[in-house]
Parts: sequence; C-alpha cells; structure tokens
Amino acid sequence: MKNRVFRAVVGSFILISLVLAVYVNINWLWFTVFIGVNMLQSSITQWCLLDTILAKFGLKN
Repeated sequence: MKNRVFRAVVGSFILISLVLAVYVNINWLWFTVFIGVNMLQSSITQWCLLDTILAKFGLKN
C-alpha cells in the first residue's frame, strides 16, 4: 500500500511542477529536478524522506 501511495505522490508532484512551469514560471522545473535527484539518491542510500513521512502516517509496506 505504501508503495502505491509513494508513487502517486511522486507522480503528482512531477505533474504539478510541470504544469506550474508551463503556466506560471519556468523555474518550477527545478522542483522536478529536485524530485529526480531525490529518487536517484534514495536508490543509492536506500533512504527517502517521503518514505519516512508515510511510515509516520501509519502506512505499512
């Protein structure tokens, strides 16, 4: 369950940042870059802040 929520949150953040970049300001693409860097970092270190937050909300694997 947590994996599905995690993917939904990350996908939503990416889509929202792309829409904001098109309609508000191109600098919102830096948020998309941040998400990508965070995903790369979590694949290396096996730690992600969003995963910790979801666990505190009570979502189990």
